[in-house]
Amino acid sequence: MYTGKTLFAQIMDFLPWSTFYRIVERYNGDYRVRTLRCAEQFRVMAFAQLTYRESLRDIEACLSAQTSKLYHMGIKEPISRSTLADANEARDWRIYADFAQRLISQARKLYANESLGVELSNTVYALDSTTIDLCLSMFPWAPFRSSKAAVKVHTLLDLRGAIPSFIHISDGKVHDMNILDLLIPEPGAFYIMDRAYMELILSPWYGKTMFLRPNSIPKKARAPA
Repeated sequence: MYTGKTLFAQIMDFLPWSTFYRIVERYNGDYRVRTLRCAEQFRVMAFAQLTYRESLRDIEACLSAQTSKLYHMGIKEPISRSTLADANEARDWRIYADFAQRLISQARKLYANESLGVELSNTVYALDSTTIDLCLSMFPWAPFRSSKAAVKVHTLLDLRGAIPSFIHISDGKVHDMNILDLLIPEPGAFYIMDRAYMELILSPWYGKTMFLRPNSIPKKARAPA
């Protein structure tokens, strides 16, 4: 019987932990933290994602069922849902956003030569968003309509490997078109998107024309939303 590292620990070994610790130090993520430091918090949330846990209580119950194996997973002590909730609320989100960008850049290199099924060497992106409905009484900070709340996830997907290169979470009222102002266009790349990302410009020479919304278009020249 194999008694070495657990499968989860082997997966975690692939991550660039030296980069993670530098990011944590940059944002003082472990400053005055006594339990559940950033690395442990990341491992717990990664475990929850990989095993399809649905709540903090579910995470706690699952990890508590095998407490003897927690150390081999990189988790020093049993996790309570209150401790995890406090860590998720208090830790600087930029730690995990920066680390995610590092992992994305690492993963994109693995698929750089993957074929798209067409004779095209340029990078091809797909941009779209999805709205996630929430309960207004539990999430009053995300108003959407009079009877419910919502957040919107905007994703720019690199079609080589289907890897997200940009993710932005906004409240449900933010129009898709406004997200273009947050993107830095890559020279020579193709961007696939629907008409929600187009803007109607009234031109005295060409009539009504659909354009992408570039930052260079004066606001007074844009049609009212």
